[in-house]
Amino acid sequence: MPDPLIPRRAALQFGATLVAGAAFSLRRLSAQNNRKPPAEFDVLDFGAVGDGVALDSPAIQRAIDAAAAAGGGARVLLRGGRRYLSGALQLKGGIDFHLADDAVLRVSTKQEDYLGGAAALTARDAHGLRISGTGRIDGRSREFMTGFDAENEWWRPAAFRPRLLVLTGCKNLEIRDVLFTQAPSWTIHLVGCEHVLIDRVRIANQLDVPNCDGIDPDCCRDVEIRNCHIVCGDDAIVVKATRVGAAYGPCANLVVKDCVLETQDSGLKIGTETAQDIHDLRFERCKIVSCCRALCLQLRDEGSVYNIDYRDIEFVSRYHSDPWWGRGEAISLTAIPRRPQGKIGTIHNVRIRNVTGRAENSVRINGTPESRIRDIRLENVAVTLDRWTKYPGGRFDNRPTSAYPDIEPHGTPGFHLRHADKVVLDRCRVDWGQNRPDYFTHALEAQDVTGLEYPGFVGEAAHPEKDKAIAIR
Repeated sequence: MPDPLIPRRAALQFGATLVAGAAFSLRRLSAQNNRKPPAEFDVLDFGAVGDGVALDSPAIQRAIDAAAAAGGGARVLLRGGRRYLSGALQLKGGIDFHLADDAVLRVSTKQEDYLGGAAALTARDAHGLRISGTGRIDGRSREFMTGFDAENEWWRPAAFRPRLLVLTGCKNLEIRDVLFTQAPSWTIHLVGCEHVLIDRVRIANQLDVPNCDGIDPDCCRDVEIRNCHIVCGDDAIVVKATRVGAAYGPCANLVVKDCVLETQDSGLKIGTETAQDIHDLRFERCKIVSCCRALCLQLRDEGSVYNIDYRDIEFVSRYHSDPWWGRGEAISLTAIPRRPQGKIGTIHNVRIRNVTGRAENSVRINGTPESRIRDIRLENVAVTLDRWTKYPGGRFDNRPTSAYPDIEPHGTPGFHLRHADKVVLDRCRVDWGQNRPDYFTHALEAQDVTGLEYPGFVGEAAHPEKDKAIAIR
């Protein structure tokens, strides 16, 4: 019976709307039920063996080609309970490449199985491609190394080591649920892709293998990376604009959220390759378990980086052995020419808020006379500085550059600002841990900075008996 507070005419109209809506829903449900499900192409039907010994890539490629010819989101199925040994595969648009259950795609270690390519899985202009399933892509990284370098604490790569996944110029791309392990080089490299979703992807690489980045969007647009768990030796999530991808234009409109990251390099990074502009990026609600730089923006080339938003992030940042870039910086925004007289853009309009962590080195905002950093706002950023690793401290890492010293001896303040304009530190805080070496200095140090504001800033010097809390020069 209609509510007596609703006029009869309105009640009748409301009821008619419900009936019409229900009829529409029934028609849509009927259409969905009558829709033919996507075709499925089981790689076993195309000759794959799945014993981890026989090379299955020719059979898998036949299944991919047949699915692409069928269209309509056809599924290429790698059944669970099997290990498929594979060289290079070329994925196609309009298909779902699906690793079911515990299926393992195991990369070949023979260079001749890659037909001159340098990646296990590639695609070019493959629109509507989906990579899904709870299976695993195993990169066998240790087998692409020549030995362990005990002095530098990392593995030495062999001359050939493939990337796991390189997708170029793809649109409407989705990667979901898959586990990538033991990548010998970059894990997921997206070049010039648009409208991309990466959701619940897991990456479990070796922490002591160089260059095994997690996810590298390169000159991409409209990308969302969410709910991912990444463990890797090199940068976990790094947004780039490389020379290879520069023809696709700037990198823009990218969101990273709700991810857990562990790395021996940078956690959330932009650069160092900045041959095009990178703009309108948001990183939020992430936890960086361990890294050498938590939030890192490295401008080294002619592109500019702007409209960047970091929010609600926790981190731990520490020193590692010398070959790894980074020296335990909590936050590092640097604009340094790659080489003398090299072209360099600008960093501007960056906002960092509600970021908390423990680190062995400073929050660093460092431009140069060639490229001053401007319009930077930090809100409610709290860092506790301490030392707990064995590696030498008291230095900044400027790499890669030949225009300035690559490793710069320098004291460790809480916040270090240099060659910057319009910097606001709003309700930021510095605390010091139990271990305070002599090179731990001021809470805030600024050199050649204009328009500096620090309302509500809290922090004293690490050694108040010899240093001021705030040093502005």
